[in-house]
Amino acid sequence: MTPLEVHGEVWTLKELFTYPNEYIYWTLQIVMYPFMTGLVAGAFVLSSLYHVFGIKQLKDMARFALVFSFALLPVAPMPLLFHLQQPLRNHHVFMTPHFTSAIAAFGLVFATYGALVAYEIWFVYREHLVKTALSLRNKADKTMSEKIQYAINNLLTFGAYDISEEAIKRDEKAVKILAGIGIPIACFLHGYAGFIFGSVKANALWMTPLMPVIFIMSAVVSGVALCMLTYIVTMELRKIFAARKKSARSYLSPDEIKSAEINEIRLTSKYLILFMIFAISLELLDLIFRGYTAVKSWDILRSVIYGKDFVNIFIMQYLVGNLLPFAMFLLPGLTIRRTVIGTLLVLFGVFMMRWNVVIGGQSFSLTFAGYMHYVLPVIPHNIETYKEGVLGGLTVMATPYVLFWMLNKIFPIFISEGSH
Repeated sequence: MTPLEVHGEVWTLKELFTYPNEYIYWTLQIVMYPFMTGLVAGAFVLSSLYHVFGIKQLKDMARFALVFSFALLPVAPMPLLFHLQQPLRNHHVFMTPHFTSAIAAFGLVFATYGALVAYEIWFVYREHLVKTALSLRNKADKTMSEKIQYAINNLLTFGAYDISEEAIKRDEKAVKILAGIGIPIACFLHGYAGFIFGSVKANALWMTPLMPVIFIMSAVVSGVALCMLTYIVTMELRKIFAARKKSARSYLSPDEIKSAEINEIRLTSKYLILFMIFAISLELLDLIFRGYTAVKSWDILRSVIYGKDFVNIFIMQYLVGNLLPFAMFLLPGLTIRRTVIGTLLVLFGVFMMRWNVVIGGQSFSLTFAGYMHYVLPVIPHNIETYKEGVLGGLTVMATPYVLFWMLNKIFPIFISEGSH
């Protein structure tokens, strides 16, 4: 297949008058790209609620969100690599960063943010790394796994074995400073994705200065929701391990774990509601502003928003993905089951927002007289339909959890003592 057939003709259905070279070029992986970068930024913002603003009730959730954000970070550019047919020169984005284009600036921002999160995790877990390394160093007859664990922990201490009270306070101060610096960098990391779309003058749906801000707020919403969902799953697994007495980290009883779980979730849900209010308000403000100004392109936009994509925008995104979970979180007596359903709906709503921006923005022809429909590949019949289809999207979504499991072996998200 030619590149044109792969990234356009294969999954584009045309209606009425469109130009011969018009296709849906940006497909599922370009929807996944801003979705995944948004999760990174949102998870980091959630971790900063404790480190920067001192909300002590979110101590465990903050540590969890910080490690989870680091697991999400390498996956953020993964959809781009899936989408590119020749991704072998992708490293030039990181080696030659500059601000003459948004995607080039991504290299500098991404590298800076990655280093910052790595430093913050090191300061948070330095005491744990030192204690683990010292305890294993003095242990005789170490097993192979313990030898590997000692080598990793000893290496990650970088020779900083001072865990006095004064040293720990310096670590906490460094974490607070790094988290404070990281908030605007995390927002810029995802805001630039909105900037890429908002700066496209040729596309009437994308061209709005509110696009970066809308992306940032919805990113925080999605990141908080995914952290809540993953936190619930993790805590449920801890209850199972505690009941079976097989987990060394299950230092709490199942009832104590359940109590800690619901307290963290109920408090975090309040911040999720606040971020959802901002995100929904900005999206509705943009929609109202477009209708009020009614520029030349409004006729085609109105036919897309209120006609072709009415179900996707107003039913799937706003009703199912915004209003329904918003009402679920506002009802008193929030339960774990209701939280799981609510967070899944929130994630679906944010994904549909990305879908409606990326796919919906390409759905109308530049002639303003035709439409294009994207047919998502479900069953792959070659490597391209795998990467740009459902299985490719699921692969991207599953990868952070594999990395999270590996990171948890080195940086345990639940520490019975020595945490700070």
